[in-house]
Amino acid sequence: MGIGDRFCRQGKAQLDAIVKAKESGIEIVPVWNKSHREHGIIGTVPADTRLEADAAVRDRAWSGAYYVDADHINLSNVDLFVDSSDFFTLDVADYIGQAPDAEDLKAFVEKNRKYVGSLEIAGIDEAIEISRRDIERIGGKFLLAVKEAGKIYRHIEQAKGKGNFITEVSVDESNEPQSPVEMLFILSAIADEGIPAQTIAPKFTGRFNKGVDYVGDALQFAKEFNQDIAVINFAIAEFALPANLKLSIHSGSDKFSIYAAIRDALQKFDAGVHLKTAGTTWLEELIGLAMAEGEGLEIAKDIYAGALARYDELCKPYATVIDIDKALLPTPDEVGKWAGAAFAAALRHDQSCAAYNLHFRQMLHLSYKIAAEMQGRFLDALAKYEDTIAPNVSDNIYERHIRPVFGIAG
Repeated sequence: MGIGDRFCRQGKAQLDAIVKAKESGIEIVPVWNKSHREHGIIGTVPADTRLEADAAVRDRAWSGAYYVDADHINLSNVDLFVDSSDFFTLDVADYIGQAPDAEDLKAFVEKNRKYVGSLEIAGIDEAIEISRRDIERIGGKFLLAVKEAGKIYRHIEQAKGKGNFITEVSVDESNEPQSPVEMLFILSAIADEGIPAQTIAPKFTGRFNKGVDYVGDALQFAKEFNQDIAVINFAIAEFALPANLKLSIHSGSDKFSIYAAIRDALQKFDAGVHLKTAGTTWLEELIGLAMAEGEGLEIAKDIYAGALARYDELCKPYATVIDIDKALLPTPDEVGKWAGAAFAAALRHDQSCAAYNLHFRQMLHLSYKIAAEMQGRFLDALAKYEDTIAPNVSDNIYERHIRPVFGIAG
């Protein structure tokens, strides 16, 4: 489970949720993830994430595996993460759709031409029909991206040594979901590059907006998720990929309406998953500050007012993963009159609560830059109100994510 933490202050509270899951019989490996962009905005460095993770593990006497993820890295910034990370999410989105070398494409098609025709894959009801033209098209779209992933992987391997880190390949920035046929040949290309990928992040049907529920056809998602697992199982044996290769769901936090489908598929195939909860911890910090009243609430209100004043600036980098109706955002004057409970109710992702406002939640999800600019005022408040913040962080991960995804009874 990817447990991103914008300000590197909630590692212990996050790990408490993983410990609670273990006590319920569910083994989850925590992965503290933070991207180059987030470090730049907040003013932290990758070593800060490692320090947070190590401190939490020591404090909670955690004896299981854990990792620090260099999230969405490429060749231009990977060296910043090499010393402190042991999990690398290779982001090659910029190369998807770019034409590969003609000879590379020819070799790729030739290597995979044995799959032309009808292919039966266990777990997929209908046979998959594959033509030579399909292989050429898929290679033309994804081969250069996978080859770039290979360059990044080998660069990391040279620095850290073979077998000393986990590799995830991300192709979720594609415009359209990958079909089972595309997934099959992406995995073939990954194997050809010698990448021992343990997770792969495909593009799924629907919108995975930041911090709010899934938007789209949940039945179609379920079909794709099951088919992807079936293709992965086939590819593990066919291409000698790692036996623990699993799907990764980016922006997977709070996608409540598809958690049942994920749980059912994991149980059906006895499969694993990598679920990234990312920025929801930062929102729980805001909820905790608001609930503390006093200076905590004032800080939360100031962050919202500051964010709204810089709406376009904050939204632009996240334009493809938010849907905010500005008309449905409360004004700073309205929010200024709220008690802490009202602020928390509007922000907390409880769809049964009439006060919940998904536009308000998305706006604040993007607003960590405002908090970062407060520097000591915000960070000091996180320490001062830790007793109010920490239970929200832990309960959010355990109750809203772990329990529904892994089917832990209440």
